[in-house]
Amino acid sequence: MSAHSTDPGIFKAYDIRGIVGQTLTPETAYWIGRAVAAEAVARQVNEIAVGRDGRLSGPQLAQSLMAGITESGINVVDVGMVATPMLYFAAVQHCGGSGVMITGSHNPPDYNGFKLMLAGTTLAGDDIQALRLRIDNADWVKEVAAEGSVATLSIAPEYTRYIAAHIQLKRPMNIVIDAGNGVAGAFAGDLYRALGCQVTELFCDVDGHFPNHHPDPAKPANLQDLIRALHSSDAEIGLAFDGDGDRLGVVTKEGQIIYPDRQLMLFSADVLSRNPGAKVIFDVKSTRLLAPWIRAHGGEPIMSKTGHSFIKAAIKQHGALVAGEMSGHVFFKERWLGFDDGLYAGARLLEILSASDDPSAVLNALPSGVSTPELNIDVPTGLSGHDLIDELAKNAHFDGAQELITIDGLRVEFADGFGLMRASNTTPVLVLRFEADNAAALARIQNQFKTVIEQNPALVWPM
Repeated sequence: MSAHSTDPGIFKAYDIRGIVGQTLTPETAYWIGRAVAAEAVARQVNEIAVGRDGRLSGPQLAQSLMAGITESGINVVDVGMVATPMLYFAAVQHCGGSGVMITGSHNPPDYNGFKLMLAGTTLAGDDIQALRLRIDNADWVKEVAAEGSVATLSIAPEYTRYIAAHIQLKRPMNIVIDAGNGVAGAFAGDLYRALGCQVTELFCDVDGHFPNHHPDPAKPANLQDLIRALHSSDAEIGLAFDGDGDRLGVVTKEGQIIYPDRQLMLFSADVLSRNPGAKVIFDVKSTRLLAPWIRAHGGEPIMSKTGHSFIKAAIKQHGALVAGEMSGHVFFKERWLGFDDGLYAGARLLEILSASDDPSAVLNALPSGVSTPELNIDVPTGLSGHDLIDELAKNAHFDGAQELITIDGLRVEFADGFGLMRASNTTPVLVLRFEADNAAALARIQNQFKTVIEQNPALVWPM
């Protein structure tokens, strides 16, 4: 490799992400900073906000990244350790929509990475690959009149005031929050107390080792502490966050998990009550009950690829006011700034639920099928998940299929359910999800997918 080459595998569909000390080093962060700065110059951007989550590698990677940016003549606003949506907030409010968040999101502790936005556009797909090519080709700013400056900014007080100014709870609420030792723990309690909540905090001390459970609310195992806390307290509802605070998990008083596609039913109904005819975007992993719900409430449903950057692009393309995906990212363009924010989504949820004396009843009344959580199949080393899905889909046959949707993997619609298989863009796994009207239909659909998956002997069915 040349002096400035990087591991191409870290340049993902939505962001840049790798294993610290192996595929992602401080030197790599420096060259990424140089490439981002060159792209910033091309887009007439002269200032970039930089933040990091609570991972142990964050401070060193931040210093290297900022050095690469400032040595290219671009100014940096360093917001320090924050949740990803707080970095987005700082970028929008102070840097013309330009920012870099250093985060490994929900990946294991040895991962870290970069989420990037310039002039209000989230970099994804070809834009991410263009950064890699800039590094490989030494295509960056070479003549700098003066190095950029670094200013520091504590964004938390402004962020909290902004939300508290327009989120009005109908009554005080008693809640439990679980941050899984991710960075959201440093801010979520203060935010919800500012809204008038009584807050019990679980694992809200930031610890990049994640010693209690992994901060990924999409996995039911990671919500068990929250469920136990709700059972043993007077709290009405439980909120959980991922490692960088851009995703929300919700648990009722009785311990029922309200998956994000059902959360989106509540959010879309609320937004549509003020904005009839608005467009609502959801990803391919979402329940088939969502689109009819949106139509019934006067909205236009639009299915999108999975991925925060793809959802943001779809929001811009269609002018949608609210969007969400099954992993827990929720995006509000109405009354908010359009980016995914688990803390803010929690505040909007509490605003809606505070109008009821029984929040769990409101959530449990949302339409529901029999479904699985997200299921994963490991992709063997050296193989491409996308190639595997393409090969499997090419020869697949599904009895009773009414529609095949191929915008992101293969989603098969039946009269009584659906099945999905797609390649993850963040980790080397295939992602499966199933939903049906009843357990028998669910088993039938799963068995059809199992037959297809097992055509490749290298893949192990996850159940």
